[in-house]
Amino acid sequence: MTSWLLEFVDLHYAYPGGRGPVLKGLSLGIPEGKKCALLGRNGCGKSTLFLHGNGIIQPQQGQVLWRGTPLSYKRAALQEMTQKVGLVFQDPEHQLIASTVAEDISYGLCNRNLPADVIREKVRAVLDAFGMTELADVPIHHLSLGQKRRLALAGVMVLAPELLLLDEPTAYLDRYQTKNLLRELDAIHQNGTTVLMATHDMDIAFEWAEWICVMDEGRLIFAGEPQEALARREMLESLHLGMPLIAELWDALPPEWRREAGERIPCSLEELKTRLAGQVMVR
Repeated sequence: MTSWLLEFVDLHYAYPGGRGPVLKGLSLGIPEGKKCALLGRNGCGKSTLFLHGNGIIQPQQGQVLWRGTPLSYKRAALQEMTQKVGLVFQDPEHQLIASTVAEDISYGLCNRNLPADVIREKVRAVLDAFGMTELADVPIHHLSLGQKRRLALAGVMVLAPELLLLDEPTAYLDRYQTKNLLRELDAIHQNGTTVLMATHDMDIAFEWAEWICVMDEGRLIFAGEPQEALARREMLESLHLGMPLIAELWDALPPEWRREAGERIPCSLEELKTRLAGQVMVR
């Protein structure tokens, strides 16, 4: 039986003055210990769902459960929840509030009234982990977009959350920056944090994630392993996000190669190369 770390149950939400509901009875569970991707086109409700994840928004109907217990919206409980569930916004400018890199990372720790020496050590460790030690005293407005994204992530991870939510973290990053970010997310996951990334980049989602959730028009339409999602071609194509490139490469191979290598569509280039290696050597 799957153990849900965070669970959304029959969520309904409409913004005041909006054109209609954004979430329409959405139910979704985040499995503990997994690297997860949330897919969906722009406007389907991904960002709104994330704002429910640590209590920034309270559902108008439905429940948010943390380890099976309904989320309390009392101030003390919400402060505790923001430490358990870290949220990184798509635009880092929305959460970078201090003057320098080190000051911004320390902000959340200062709000917990920790001793100054403990704060300094935690900030030092996070600066080192994210390769930002030399940027510690640099003003935030001097940073590139990629550096601001890394800083926003560092400012969340210094609190050691159990769950990390990232809203379109690779948007506007170049290939090098994207690879570095995914490497950092892998390290975060290996250290015990469950990760959920909202994205409409199909290639990243299927190569990186162990669990795929798909939203459309405020509802969940799929949740399962990447291979199960790839088998639902019509569903993926209906989102108008395109199929992952790896799936298109697989389809372009001779049918006999696919049969001999196994009919299951590979999720990554490395998996494709491994499965085809034997076929190439035989030929």
